[in-house]
Amino acid sequence: MWHSPLWAQAQRNYAEASGGAAGYDFVPMLAGLAPVLANVDVGVCHEEVPIAPEGEDFTTSPLYGVPPEVATALAGAGFDRCSLASNHSADRGVAGIDRTVNVFEAAGLGHSGMARNPGEIAPQVFTVNGMTISHLSYTYSYNGLALPAGQEWRSALIDPNRIIADAHQARALGAQAVIVSLQWGIEGRAPVSGEQRRLAEQLTASGVINLIVGHHTHVLQPIEQINGVWVIFGLGNIVSNMPTGTFPPASQDGAVATLNMTLSTDGVIDVSRPTIIPTWCDRDNGWIVRLVQPALADPATSEPLRRLLTTSLERTRGVLGDYIAG
Repeated sequence: MWHSPLWAQAQRNYAEASGGAAGYDFVPMLAGLAPVLANVDVGVCHEEVPIAPEGEDFTTSPLYGVPPEVATALAGAGFDRCSLASNHSADRGVAGIDRTVNVFEAAGLGHSGMARNPGEIAPQVFTVNGMTISHLSYTYSYNGLALPAGQEWRSALIDPNRIIADAHQARALGAQAVIVSLQWGIEGRAPVSGEQRRLAEQLTASGVINLIVGHHTHVLQPIEQINGVWVIFGLGNIVSNMPTGTFPPASQDGAVATLNMTLSTDGVIDVSRPTIIPTWCDRDNGWIVRLVQPALADPATSEPLRRLLTTSLERTRGVLGDYIAG
């Protein structure tokens, strides 16, 4: 979630690295994730806000449009693809959607949830280590905005019947595993909402979805296995500057969830129990993302920072303690 203070920091980062030139460098903020993402076959993020159309001003809440350099930072950290459907998908109109997809593709990032043409919003498949996967992305709303008439395909709203139909279509395209990203839940609330639970029950009962990963609440939410399918309800914020008057300190907590998918000889996909790697966004030192446990194990970590990291880890344990690595 790229708030305007992060752009200003990215300008400072660029100026420091280039001897005063103008530009944006978000790479230092996400660089701490590299040791984790370097060891996965496919790294998936959720990009909450669109890239500003070329030649237009950058904007922050409530209608976002951010610098394109964020995609470079995501790719540099080790992400391979991102879900793009969110309540901010329509913030900068269809030009923002086009720009976002163009920028992500230029950075070498796969994507789902935004589209430049009707075919692009349809289920797609990609192959990782011989396994064919489809990644689908949907959002609960566009914050009251509407996509232009006849272009509703530009993003994807949550509709359980559509999601299940899309998963079936993905299977028909050869997908052996279907992953669904959902923008859902109640902002600032860790408990799973009734609507989240009803949707999770319906989707997992379909038999065509292997994993659900959620976002939107800006705080960590529980993980559950429903109808035999792992549902990661919410991974918090990896990087953001959520307003402290509205959101709790837990909005600085995030997580990387890792898991293994294996294909049996009879074609059945097995998804392992997720493992959570806690993260914390250090606003005081340039909005850099810290891996909490390695930072706590580092004797060079200062005592003030150690206290903040310890508190973050305690909050994360309160929600996801059974799944934390180590």
